[in-house]
Amino acid sequence: MRNILAVLITMVPCFFLFGTTTAQLSVDYYSETCPNVEDIVRDEMIKILSVAPSLAAPFLRMHFHDCFVRGCDGSVLLDSTKSNVAEKDAPPNRSLRGFGAIERVKEKLEAACPNTVSCADVLALMARDAVWLSKGPTWRVWLGRRDGRLSLADETNELPPHQANLTELIDIYAAKGLDLKDLVVLSGAHTIGTAYCSTISNRLYNFTGQNNLNDVDPFMDPKYITKLRSKCSQTDNKTLIEMDPGSYKTFDNSYYKYVAKRRSAFHSDWALLTNSFTRAYVLKHANGFESEFFQDFAQSMIKMGNVSVLTGNQGEIRKKCYIVN
Repeated sequence: MRNILAVLITMVPCFFLFGTTTAQLSVDYYSETCPNVEDIVRDEMIKILSVAPSLAAPFLRMHFHDCFVRGCDGSVLLDSTKSNVAEKDAPPNRSLRGFGAIERVKEKLEAACPNTVSCADVLALMARDAVWLSKGPTWRVWLGRRDGRLSLADETNELPPHQANLTELIDIYAAKGLDLKDLVVLSGAHTIGTAYCSTISNRLYNFTGQNNLNDVDPFMDPKYITKLRSKCSQTDNKTLIEMDPGSYKTFDNSYYKYVAKRRSAFHSDWALLTNSFTRAYVLKHANGFESEFFQDFAQSMIKMGNVSVLTGNQGEIRKKCYIVN
């Protein structure tokens, strides 16, 4: 099944690309300038995740956070300076990790193909391989992005907050050219990874600000609240919980089973049940159809990966991902 699915995803047509800049992206962009780019990234990813498999979800999340702020331009990778606080140091991004591994992959590519492969492309490829190495789908990554020169912490307000309702999520996704299906499909990325107790504490202890033990999110399964409370105290900011308990290291469709049972970690996950289309998608994939979800996820990732990209003479090709040239 995986081989068949990979073939289908490889054949995704170019109508997923939008506008004049994204039309310059290509799946074989580096065929002459760095023909082994995907092999180099894949080989390093195998080594990295064999030692630290928990980094798969952070790589995927980092690509997502990059694309939702300034487009997929690698701006999330830039360090802050004395005169500027960068995206990575804004509250939504302080829990991101894996930056050192990204530099490791970039160094390998610089050795093989100096000043050729952008950090934005490196991140897109690493996110794809993180999913595949977690037993999820694979897809052809459209390449040719350039790196941005600016990263502003204040602009991370464009990221979808975990406490958002569906109307807010729809507006945020639409601003990036992503539709309702992309929203419910890309939310499926929560099938891998963990979250800090502090990100869900208000659902467990202080949902409306009453600050008493009965003030919980009424849309979360009471039994699940009890279970999470046994792991998370009201002031816990260090403990991690599994986003998809039991298979948080495996990319599958079991995330939708938890959403359907009102046992998802984030309020934004539960919000998928408040719309007829997204609810139908959740309930369908809570009962199987994994190969369909895999193909949908691949297509939405291609679409997201082409949001407001820099191409041609725009931006630059950073030599080191954490600093502009």
